[in-house]
Amino acid sequence: MKLQRTTLDTTGMPAALEGWLATKLPDGANPSVTLHPRIDANGMSSETITFDATWQEDGRPHSASYVARAAPSAQDVPVFENYSLQDQYDTMRIIGERSEVPVPQVSFMEPSGSVLGTPFFLMNRLTGVVPPDLMPYNFGDNWLFNASPDDQKRLQDNTVKALAALHSIPDADKVFDFLDPKEPGTTALARNLAHTRAWYEFAQRDLGASPLIERALEWLEANLPETTETVLVWGDARLGNVMYDDFEPVGVLDWEMASVGPRELDLSWLIFAHRSFEAMTTNFGLPGMPDFMREEEIVATYQELTGVEVGDLSWYHLYSAVNWGVLFMRTGARSIHFGEVERPDDVETLMFHRSLFESLLNELETAAT
Repeated sequence: MKLQRTTLDTTGMPAALEGWLATKLPDGANPSVTLHPRIDANGMSSETITFDATWQEDGRPHSASYVARAAPSAQDVPVFENYSLQDQYDTMRIIGERSEVPVPQVSFMEPSGSVLGTPFFLMNRLTGVVPPDLMPYNFGDNWLFNASPDDQKRLQDNTVKALAALHSIPDADKVFDFLDPKEPGTTALARNLAHTRAWYEFAQRDLGASPLIERALEWLEANLPETTETVLVWGDARLGNVMYDDFEPVGVLDWEMASVGPRELDLSWLIFAHRSFEAMTTNFGLPGMPDFMREEEIVATYQELTGVEVGDLSWYHLYSAVNWGVLFMRTGARSIHFGEVERPDDVETLMFHRSLFESLLNELETAAT
């Protein structure tokens, strides 16, 4: 499956990048750029451009492989209302400086948009494989689905290990204070929830209201956990945002949803992302991977690695369900914009996890009565 995400024209891009790199590299570098084909199996938000660059330095040839992370154009119906590439750049840079978590090394930043028509930054291109999103890895016919149960478990444990290391970066509330949502709230969790509501308000401008999301937001706001914990929150902690080599992470990717808050936000997202994909396999009559990424195993591994007791994740799972719902609204709006799907009468038909979402909310509402 290939979904259109952009109208960005790459025709003049090599020359534009060559001219820009010439201002970043030593005099006489004379850089040359070769673009790679776009990657369509993963990613739903930022533009990702991959290319090789060669140049001269100190009388010798040099080369490097880069990934340019670029903000999407407003005309392409972006997933988020605002993109702060500087925040993503700084987050990856700090993680690389303060932990052993394998994030790509960031290089040059171009904030003006004058080179490619949109701001971007460069990071070194890594070598490895990523579990596909389109179609999801648990649909079958890919390297992770076909791996042995032992290798799948090894990948699962190594992913949790990387997440635990992210959460162990000290003084996250100060070091990553620029990621704290700029929304009202007395705790980081409250501000994250307010940020999600604002994202939903943005999403419904194109497609109208979702009664399911509005019910869930009301329940979340009325039952907000009393926690002041603040760690670095990856925000989009799922397998499709990790590059692996021999079932071990070599690249932790995609930081546009990064924030600060309780660790349960990431733990739930990791679990719920797989659970959502499993719900999709049920809809299509596929076997899925029901013995993979199970909540009890992930929590047990995480607790063993960190020594931190993880409580009930139900509130956080519903929060994840809401965010997935808004995400599906935005990607659905983009598909409608590009003529890939018809505009539905019921916006919630765009939510592939709808039955799972409804079931979870009904259970929590019933338990509260």
